[in-house]
Amino acid sequence: MNDVASTPISSRLVQLVSQLAPNEGMNSGPLPGIKFVRVSAPSVRRPVMYEPSIVVLVQGRKRGYVGERSFSYDANQFLVLALPLPFEAETEASAAEPLLGVSIPIDLQMTAEVAMALDEANVPIASAPQGIVAAPLDQKMSGALQRFLEACASPVEARLLGPGIIREIIYHVLTSRLGGALRSALTHHSQFGKIGKALRRIHADFNQPIDVTQLADEAGMSVAAFHASFKAVTMTSPIQYLKTTRLHKARLLMAQNGLSAAAASGRVGYESSSQFSREFKRFFGRTPVEEARQMRSILGQPEAVEPVASYVTFQ
Repeated sequence: MNDVASTPISSRLVQLVSQLAPNEGMNSGPLPGIKFVRVSAPSVRRPVMYEPSIVVLVQGRKRGYVGERSFSYDANQFLVLALPLPFEAETEASAAEPLLGVSIPIDLQMTAEVAMALDEANVPIASAPQGIVAAPLDQKMSGALQRFLEACASPVEARLLGPGIIREIIYHVLTSRLGGALRSALTHHSQFGKIGKALRRIHADFNQPIDVTQLADEAGMSVAAFHASFKAVTMTSPIQYLKTTRLHKARLLMAQNGLSAAAASGRVGYESSSQFSREFKRFFGRTPVEEARQMRSILGQPEAVEPVASYVTFQ
């Protein structure tokens, strides 16, 4: 595998992302869901939850922790998050060498179409499914990424050429050693796919009471088997996952939409704002007000100009 971090194309990637992420924190791209990030200071290990996405860092390094497993990714690797999973992450960055990256949301319909075409062509999709996994950024992937970033510099090119290049990137992911993770997330009869469907249901109805028995029935599993499969995929229980999702979404509502803690707690399904505040501080280590202030500085905007995504997103 070539060391793309030392090739001229890598320098071009840094230049492009630096231009597309002029502001500290999250920068919206020209297509829905595309985010460019710039972080100029290190961050300690904190709870995060990303949407299903392909994340490429062109500079800097992050370390993630899922249960007892840890992983690192930097300019030599790209990260695939097949499912919206809670984990913890810390960032290595500085003002002299900020972390720069791009997040591309995974379009399940597009991914299914590419996977079906690969099936028809008898192209094997290997590897065991994992919710979060990193792989080397080879020249094909970095080349497609460079074309995408160059298209993003022009609104017209982004609109006309961007979706096709994203499809190519999905193709490269599916035919890489990470392909099994995405493929399994689409396969509803697999354990991984069934839990993925349950996670999507939780994110769609997070502010409603969640009946674990009903989720198990929809997955075609007994409650015991569903609990075991859910924990094997997410490293947590369905109820704890729901609580984590609600807290992350409340944090975004406060940071992006300017909601108070009481309003955000009600919006995400809490009946008691005092219970919400206690659980929020226990989880994030800060009060809702303190965390919302910190999030606004990280996101790079005082309030959102677009609604909170259907999945929690935090870089």
